[in-house]
Amino acid sequence: MMIPQDLAETIVDPRAYQDRRRSDEAFRRLRAEAPLAVAQPQGFDPFWAVTRFDDIQAVEKQNELFHNGDRSTVVTTIEADKKVRAMMGGSPHLVRSLVQMDNPDHFAYRRLTQAWFLPQNLRGLEARIREIAKGFVDRMAAQGGRCDFARDVAFLYPLHVIMEVLGVPEVDEPRMLKLTQELFGSADPDVNRSGQSLTDTDQALASLQATVMDFMTYFNAVTEDRRRNPRNDLASVIANGAIEGQPLGHLEAMSYYIIAATAGHDTTSNTTAGALWALCQHPEQFRKLKADLSLIPGHVEESIRWETPVKHFMRTATDDTELAGQKIAKGDWLMLCYPSGNRDEAHFTDPFRYDIERSPNKHVAFGYGAHVCLGQHLARMEMRILWEELLPRLESVELDGEPTRTAASFVCGPKSVPIRFKMH
Repeated sequence: MMIPQDLAETIVDPRAYQDRRRSDEAFRRLRAEAPLAVAQPQGFDPFWAVTRFDDIQAVEKQNELFHNGDRSTVVTTIEADKKVRAMMGGSPHLVRSLVQMDNPDHFAYRRLTQAWFLPQNLRGLEARIREIAKGFVDRMAAQGGRCDFARDVAFLYPLHVIMEVLGVPEVDEPRMLKLTQELFGSADPDVNRSGQSLTDTDQALASLQATVMDFMTYFNAVTEDRRRNPRNDLASVIANGAIEGQPLGHLEAMSYYIIAATAGHDTTSNTTAGALWALCQHPEQFRKLKADLSLIPGHVEESIRWETPVKHFMRTATDDTELAGQKIAKGDWLMLCYPSGNRDEAHFTDPFRYDIERSPNKHVAFGYGAHVCLGQHLARMEMRILWEELLPRLESVELDGEPTRTAASFVCGPKSVPIRFKMH
């Protein structure tokens, strides 16, 4: 079964996720009419669009049957795929991080840093994270009752946390933020390197590659430093890490830094900005939260479901199989549509309503199975602490203009959330 062409074009269009009403409506129609069907947007290889919660989870559970690394892990045009493979000696990936790996490499590389992100080890960071959160709440209070919550707080707080964990000095944080936004927002002229809408594949790839090279140049110097002077930071673990007695390959080490330095804050930033935007749109939820701060963990979980900053990952079938009654052939490409899974009417009651008391709230925003987000516990902790510090001081808040989103089909969220507020 083929997806209607207008819907196929919508789910790969960065501007549809910028609008979100467009992508939400496209996925709502797909869940109702063609929940597991083949899309073939112009210029793309065909792929299965997996739009229901249960089907997404079924794919995520079967890591040997559905691989990450065999083809591009993000949806990409035929032309761009061909050029990346020519550039990378046959590989479809510009970087090779945990996201692009399958076992046994995935397990070995993940184990290298996994201990850093376990809840019992993160507890030692809680006091320092709270100190950072208090600093940002004080800065917000000093803004005089108006600010852009996305740019002034949500982008900067998780960035500062992960850079401390990684061992990147504060003076370099603006550079890391800029490079992250260029990497994930390459389709958005407001944040990409060129400042233009890049419709030409060569231009778009050159821009992305330049951003990746800037990251690699920076972290190459970090590696050399940490090998000479190891510290108690994540960069030292990566720089001195070994897999089966061998140091990490250059591409793998650089990719490890890049995923920590980008996904380590951008997804949390998007969720945090989206959470306050949602509270402004649902003032009764804000009042409920203010009246009972024990609801903060539920607010955090609902904001993760609500925003779902990672819009998709691609998987490749390693064998003929069947999914939800459809025959999937070996080599078929599948798009796991996370925002759709998190709005699935069969799994969530009233999914288009923001509900801080939603229970249960089992979502797929962090993925599932072996590839579940490595930093999920850190992200939850950061958000919980920020709201614990901000909400007791925040008397009132409302939008002060129209919020905007980044145009991107892979990772995106709010770009600007202007607010008016009163604080103690």
